[in-house]
Amino acid sequence: MAYATRALDSFAALGDPTRRAIFERLAARPAAVGELARGLPVSRPAVSQHLGVLKAAGLVAETPAGARRIYRIDPRGIGAMRDWLDAHWAAALGAFQDFADGEGKEEETPACAPQRTPE
Repeated sequence: MAYATRALDSFAALGDPTRRAIFERLAARPAAVGELARGLPVSRPAVSQHLGVLKAAGLVAETPAGARRIYRIDPRGIGAMRDWLDAHWAAALGAFQDFADGEGKEEETPACAPQRTPE
């Protein structure tokens, strides 16, 4: 249950386009706030706030480097999302298999012949 909450928090955090852009930049390589803010239509303080949300969701980790902090993707957050998706994917495939198997059985059952009315 805990992994489901973490996964859903992660999906919610990525619902914001600016956070997705930050996340995608970090997926390419770790970076400091100033580097991440370059090219984004938001200020450095706003990028810091977005990083806080991503960190709280378990998607980003930080490492001190002198006076700066270097942010990187936290693979545990991605893992929780994948586990959640895999669980639901397996359930969906199982339900589809059950449906497909049931459809085949219905086709094998002979249909009732139409009744003719006497002339």
